Amino acid sequence: MLRFLAAVLLLCALRIEASVHLYAREKFVPKGNAFFVHGGSEGIYASAAGLNDSSPGDSFIRFEKIIFRRPLELSNFSSGSVHAVVFEVNDRETIGGSAYGGQRAVCCTADLAKLGVCKQGQIIHRPSTNNPGWPQIIGASFEIDTTETTLKPTSIQITKTGMYNLYFIHCDPQLKEIVVDGKTVWKNPTGYLPGRMAPLMNFYGLMSLVFVVLGIFWFSQYARFWREVLPLQNCITLVITLGMLEMAFWYFDYAEFNETGVRPTGITVWAVTFGTVKRTVSWLIILIVSMGYGVVRPTLGGLTSKVLLLGVTFFVASEVLEVLENVGAVSDLSGKARLFFVLPVAILDAFFILWIFTSLSSTLNKLQARRMTAKLDMYRKFTNALAVAVIVSVGWICYELYFKSNDVYNEQWRNAWIIPAFWQVLSFSLLCVISALWAPSQNSMRYAYSSEDAGEEFDKDDTLTLIKPSPLASKDSRNLELKSAETGNGLPHPHDDREEEKTA
Repeated sequence: MLRFLAAVLLLCALRIEASVHLYAREKFVPKGNAFFVHGGSEGIYASAAGLNDSSPGDSFIRFEKIIFRRPLELSNFSSGSVHAVVFEVNDRETIGGSAYGGQRAVCCTADLAKLGVCKQGQIIHRPSTNNPGWPQIIGASFEIDTTETTLKPTSIQITKTGMYNLYFIHCDPQLKEIVVDGKTVWKNPTGYLPGRMAPLMNFYGLMSLVFVVLGIFWFSQYARFWREVLPLQNCITLVITLGMLEMAFWYFDYAEFNETGVRPTGITVWAVTFGTVKRTVSWLIILIVSMGYGVVRPTLGGLTSKVLLLGVTFFVASEVLEVLENVGAVSDLSGKARLFFVLPVAILDAFFILWIFTSLSSTLNKLQARRMTAKLDMYRKFTNALAVAVIVSVGWICYELYFKSNDVYNEQWRNAWIIPAFWQVLSFSLLCVISALWAPSQNSMRYAYSSEDAGEEFDKDDTLTLIKPSPLASKDSRNLELKSAETGNGLPHPHDDREEEKTA
């Protein structure tokens, strides 16, 4: 736990770049017959018509202080060009030619050079039919006895909306130990937010207003009937407050990011933390409500420690995942690394759902057996709302998997913001249902636990047992067993009935 907090504090102290992509001694990786460094991928909207490079409504990719460096011992020759290649994802087939070593050849080979198709050592590319002047290729070469070469500062204006990719590529095997330093700046017409994230700023602004409306309704009811407030309603008040703070921090996070191109790490961490606390508290509230806490039982008994342990575990796993996904570059987490952190959260979510519905089933049965009509009706509505939420969630997860599996090259980037937005809308909808069911009113105490509800049934832990315990023997039956043992067997004595008759 201490290591986790230290990691979060370290991230808060750093300025992590996103639309401003930094390269710090990035090494070239061999692939096919070329060497690559991935410089970034972002969705960019086209510049507004008639605007020049200095206009705030312009879209561009700007190269700043891009320096290629090689070791001193390998500086005794002049080299071919090291290229910066920018292309739109739909033009990816214009880069490279025939297969080489089982992979698509990017560099011109001697055989192709003899045919006059390209110049040996240069990058194979063809003009785009959909976007004249693309792909954009900028180069720089090493002079003899030099260890550095600088890419000319350039600003490439974006005139067509699309997902753009940047790669640094060279074709000289002697340059395999070079590295790249510097940065590139990617800008949309409305600011520095990447295209797939831009709609989220307006979304979180709208969600902030919606949470304010819910807060006004809830706090007005809370103030009117504060004498009738239940402990459960205090927990709901906490969730609504956390939701308002989370939405506000996300909005300011995206607004600052859009203005500067640098993600404000401190605001991002606060937004992530408030969101994680809200989700954790929400899960715990739903779980303890399903167990009947505050309504049909006064305490959780022996389950309290188990519920708290599950909540703490879920918070830590979710916080780590959210920090890694949001505090850093836009697309810096690989699929395998992300799966390593997503899997624990998914397992804990599934465990919450299983425990909740198991507890709900037990609580409903007890309410029905005791004929508590009002509470039973409320719990049935709560169960139906949860069931609908789970079904919708499963359906959306299937859609999300389909969406991502069919969007390998991020061509649907303009719709990607809907994925995270949906989960926010779903959780808010469920919160509205819970707020409506348990809103403070003059009849709140009607649903509260009372001494009339006390009974052995509600005091037992609602946990699944693998082995059904045998019923405890009564005092009379134990005395009978002892008496039988004295006679040497467990059967009644054959003369017992006769003795009873004589006594009668």
